[in-house]
Amino acid sequence: MSPVLYICLPILNEYENLHDLLKSFKLQSYQNFKIIACVNQPENWWDIDDKQIICDDNAKSIRFLEESADLDIIIIDKSSLGNGWIGKKKGVGWARKLSMDKATDLGVKEDVIISVDADTYYPPQYFESLVSIFESSNGFSAHSNPYYHRLTGKQEEDVAILRYELYMRVYAINMLLISNPYAFSAIGSGMATTIENYNKIGGISPKASGEDFYFLQHMKKMAPLHQFNEVKVYPQARFSDRVNFGTGPAMIKGNAGDWSSYPFYPPQLFQNIKQSFEAFSKLFSKDVDFPMSSFLKKQFKKDDLWTPLRKNNKKEEKFIQASEGLVDGLRILQYLKEKHAVFSKGDVEDLKINLEWFAENDEEFAEFNQDFSKLKEVFDMANMIVLRDQLTKLEYKYRRIESLY
Repeated sequence: MSPVLYICLPILNEYENLHDLLKSFKLQSYQNFKIIACVNQPENWWDIDDKQIICDDNAKSIRFLEESADLDIIIIDKSSLGNGWIGKKKGVGWARKLSMDKATDLGVKEDVIISVDADTYYPPQYFESLVSIFESSNGFSAHSNPYYHRLTGKQEEDVAILRYELYMRVYAINMLLISNPYAFSAIGSGMATTIENYNKIGGISPKASGEDFYFLQHMKKMAPLHQFNEVKVYPQARFSDRVNFGTGPAMIKGNAGDWSSYPFYPPQLFQNIKQSFEAFSKLFSKDVDFPMSSFLKKQFKKDDLWTPLRKNNKKEEKFIQASEGLVDGLRILQYLKEKHAVFSKGDVEDLKINLEWFAENDEEFAEFNQDFSKLKEVFDMANMIVLRDQLTKLEYKYRRIESLY
C-alpha cells in the first residue's frame, strides 16, 4: 500500500508565498498526501503596533488555507487572538514539532513525514521521488535533500545568499571528502523521515533556531542519513530575522560586511577531524593523543573522556559508535570555529585554498579551477554564480557516492 505523506508546514508571515506553494503541491505527481500547517506567532504580538502587520498576514493565511478545499489541509492555529505562543514555547522549532507530532497521531509507521517551508519551490516529482527513496532504500534514519537557493534579481539579496551558499558548499564538500558521519547540510525545507523513525528519537526538539540541524544530527546518531536525490528543492533567498541563526540572519549579517560566523575553514582542520575520528579505534584499548584531544577535554571539562565510554561499551564497534556520538556535528563546528583564527589566511585566500584542495581530489573540478583561480574579484556576483554551480555539482557527486553505501 502506498504511504501517506504528511507535509508539515510552519507558517509565519507567509501569505504571499502560499498560493505558489499550494500550486506546487497540486502539481505533484504523487497525490496521496495531507498538509499539516502550523500558523504561528507569539500571543503578545497582537499588542505590539509594528507586529500587527504580521498578525494580519497570518490571519489571511488561515483564511486562504481554509478556502483551499481541493487540498486536504489540517490547520494548527497558534496565531489567532488567544491562540498564540506564550512564554518560551514559540518559534519555528515548536511549529515544526506540533505539525510533525500531529502526523504521528494520524499516520502509521510506514507513512512519511516531509518537512517543508512556505518560501521553497518543490518540483512536480519531489513527493514521488521521496516515496521512491523510502521504498527502495533501507537502513537509513532520515533523508536530507539536495537544495539550490533561488536568486531574486535583487543584488544585495543575491550577493548575500551566494556568499552564504558558498560557505555551506565548501563545508559540506570537506566533510564528505573525509567521510565524516556528520557530513550533512541542515535545510528545514528538505527533510523527511518515516513516522516510525520519528517516534524512535522521541520527535524533533523544538529549538528556537537550528531545529533542522539538531533533528538530522539526532537521526544520524540512530542510523545513517540518505542525502541524494535527482530532484532538488529550491529555497528562497531573503533577509529575515525571525530566527537567531540560519540563512536569513546570515544574509543580514553578511550584507553588513560581517561574514566572520560563516568562514571558509581551511582543509587542514578537516584533516585534523579525520585523524581524530580514525583514532577512536585505538582509544578503545588505550589513551592516545589526536588533533582534537585538548579541545574536547576543554569542551567537556574532563581530562578523561574515554574510560567511561570503555566501561559502558565492551565491544570496539560500540565504543567507536559512542565516540562518534560524543564528538558530534555540534562539537565539530565548535572545533572549527575555535581553530579557524589560527589557520586562516583571510576570506579570499581561505576559499582559494579550499578550491585547490578540491581540485587535487577531482580532475573535472581541477579543469574549472585552473581558470577560476586567476580571478581577482572572487566575490563578484557573476563569479560567485559560476562558482556556486561548480561546487553544487561537486557536492552532488559526493552525495551520490555516499548514498551508494
